[in-house]
Amino acid sequence: MPLIEVRNLTKLFGGDVRAVDDVSLDIHPGETLGLVGESGSGKSTLGRLILRLIEPTSGSIRFEGRDLISLRRSELRRLRRDMQIIFQDPFASLDPRFRVEDIIAEPLMIHRGSDADNGPVTSRRPEISISARVSELLRAVGLDESARKRYPHEFSGGQRQRIGIARALALRPKFIVCDEPVSALDVSVGAQIVNLLAQLQRDFGLTYLFISHSMPVVRYLSTRIAVMYRGKIVELGATEQIVERPSHEYTRSLIGATPELSI
Repeated sequence: MPLIEVRNLTKLFGGDVRAVDDVSLDIHPGETLGLVGESGSGKSTLGRLILRLIEPTSGSIRFEGRDLISLRRSELRRLRRDMQIIFQDPFASLDPRFRVEDIIAEPLMIHRGSDADNGPVTSRRPEISISARVSELLRAVGLDESARKRYPHEFSGGQRQRIGIARALALRPKFIVCDEPVSALDVSVGAQIVNLLAQLQRDFGLTYLFISHSMPVVRYLSTRIAVMYRGKIVELGATEQIVERPSHEYTRSLIGATPELSI
């Protein structure tokens, strides 16, 4: 059974601009579906629609068989523990007024008292404090304990993205939308983040929707690739099939235009 089922999803802006146009796809447990396309193709809008951060114009979204669009606010709030997002810009996505420990602890505080507070991301031990959870999350993303008392402006872009990843992991989600998480970073730092995401997926059994304009990055991380063009999915298939035997002209242009990335 797919973890995510999207059917005929459409989002109109301004009444007639089709940012997402009749998209249907499945995302299976434990896989990475790479969503690739140029800027303005609708990739990020689709990711936010799946999480119901924005509302669709029409269509359906199911998570583990549950219709997300019909859920009441309280039901959706509980389900958000299982669905998180890593944002594109590590400089804008962290509140500069908060220390790192507060940024990572915020989702734990919001969901305090729920079953998300029964153990850390790295185990099922009960009765662990939020402070101890923050320490485990910092270690999981490769940051030192000393980071917890510092502010975002004291870190590099790659370190800030690690903080954002720790925050996304805090509630032990099943599904994470990675919204161009390396596009604001230089190549070497971006490669480290991609490798970290791959390791975390293996360690915690995560499912990703990985959004990018870079075919080499998507090829490295993804189980399958969906190619998006002008709001539509124009090609969808296994990674090697898409990269080695693309059938759509737009896919071929993406592959030809993107320099190879060594990871």
